[in-house]
Amino acid sequence: MSLDDTDRRILRALQKSGRISNAELSDSVNLSPSACHRRVQRLEQDGYIKGYVALLNARKMGVPTTVFVEITLQGQADETLDAFEKAVARIPDVLECHLMAGTADYILKVVAENTEDFARIHRQHLTRLPGVAQMQSSFALRTVFKTTALPV
Repeated sequence: MSLDDTDRRILRALQKSGRISNAELSDSVNLSPSACHRRVQRLEQDGYIKGYVALLNARKMGVPTTVFVEITLQGQADETLDAFEKAVARIPDVLECHLMAGTADYILKVVAENTEDFARIHRQHLTRLPGVAQMQSSFALRTVFKTTALPV
């Protein structure tokens, strides 16, 4: 299925406010409520919409510190990559893990209360990940820009 302009307007609106009512959404994209509902259902069924979430305030949740951790593994064998990916997915403080091209094999986005809490996460979790040869951590000083919205 290809997206038309109306589908794109729906997706833009839902990315801004996932809790918008169908009536408000249909008004904003100039569709009848029933036609809008059918399109949203189709976008969900076709996988354009993966789900709906609440975005939490990290500071209010007590984890205002963001750390990016570059990880280089000892090797690139499938077993090594699989073992690392399974283990890192079990660490609750890791929000994202990306397999990279370049100097590091992976980059992780980790949240923590502060530097002492990150030291705990590092000691208890990161240093125990399988296949790790080297790690480099960089603390974000301030988030200048952040979005979850994809360009539509």
